[in-house]
Amino acid sequence: MTPRLRRLALLGVAAVFGVAASAPKEPLPPYSGAYEPQTVDERGLWMQLDEAERTLRDSAFVLKEPGLTDYVRAVLCRTVGADRCRGIRIYVMRDPEFNARMAPNGMMVVNSGLLIRVHDEAELAAVLGHEFAHFEQRHSLHRFQHDRSMTDVVAWMSVIAASGASYQVRRSAVDVANSAVGSMFAFGRDEEREADLLGAKYMLAAGYDPNALPDIWNRAMDEADATAFGRKQKSHRYDRLSFFASHPTSLERATYLRTLVAGMGQGDAGRDALQGAVKPLRGAFLADQIKLNDFGGTEYLFGQLAGDTWDAELLCARGDLYRTRGNPRDLVSAAGFYAQAIALDPTNADAYRGLGLAQLRGGDSHGGDALKRYLALRPDAPDRAMIQTLLP
Repeated sequence: MTPRLRRLALLGVAAVFGVAASAPKEPLPPYSGAYEPQTVDERGLWMQLDEAERTLRDSAFVLKEPGLTDYVRAVLCRTVGADRCRGIRIYVMRDPEFNARMAPNGMMVVNSGLLIRVHDEAELAAVLGHEFAHFEQRHSLHRFQHDRSMTDVVAWMSVIAASGASYQVRRSAVDVANSAVGSMFAFGRDEEREADLLGAKYMLAAGYDPNALPDIWNRAMDEADATAFGRKQKSHRYDRLSFFASHPTSLERATYLRTLVAGMGQGDAGRDALQGAVKPLRGAFLADQIKLNDFGGTEYLFGQLAGDTWDAELLCARGDLYRTRGNPRDLVSAAGFYAQAIALDPTNADAYRGLGLAQLRGGDSHGGDALKRYLALRPDAPDRAMIQTLLP
């Protein structure tokens, strides 16, 4: 999308939102229903996706938690409306990466890593609305068709370039091939912008806080910087677009979405509703995050989740993060976090376990007492046999 077209798109949607800001419940355009495959290629693609969905449905990584799945569905239905939501199948995956995606056949996959990163229901609605916008606009199908055409062009140009023709012909063939490859990625970036804008329209019609849109991308950049810092790497250049990038930069998205929502006021955030839905599984999601071996990004994420108040579960997870890295100073910090967790919740068996392991690893014999307390609080601990080998 050229800068001029982008400005026009923003102005056009802003005009729509200007009306919607005074009437947040403005209905969405009529929905014609989910697209059905028409051609042989499309029917083949749908068959592959249906088979992939059958495999996914039986996967051990799909959470069988009806309460959480029903909650995510309720947020999607409120965001895009009951007509659009009908027929969508939602699968919540136990995957710590920040992601959600939707296939042309109506299958939506939501990662657990998304659920612990969004701060409230409005932010979850922003991501779900964006993915549904891809579905409604048939972006995946268009990209499939576009990529097939462009790969045909690349294949023919490669044949010409290798045919031994003159230098000018070979050079032209290579240029055309490179342009075709570039168009495949540029095509995806334009669709991402379109999905961002349509997703914003869903949110406003549903009465969600539009400020959630840019907030997500601002924190995504901060977390990526924290990851880079923790790994002693350079910060990402959010103002520079890679040739192979299929998405706009996070900075570009945060900027045009912030411009879009400026002056629209506040909508419903729904923080308590989201926290209540995720709370039963949050401990498992935090443990998955620690296994990513991303100390900087995880420390940033935990700080964001805590805000001004660290609860016992988050302190225990922070202790696990430091104990896992395992530097001598980390073990001291971990023991301190576990002790704070125990002070807040004296029945927290996991905190005693972590405290005992951190102390023993750091050469402190008092760790045995903490491990005994752990076994007393959790007599059916699955690692009882292993823990007992550490006791005198």
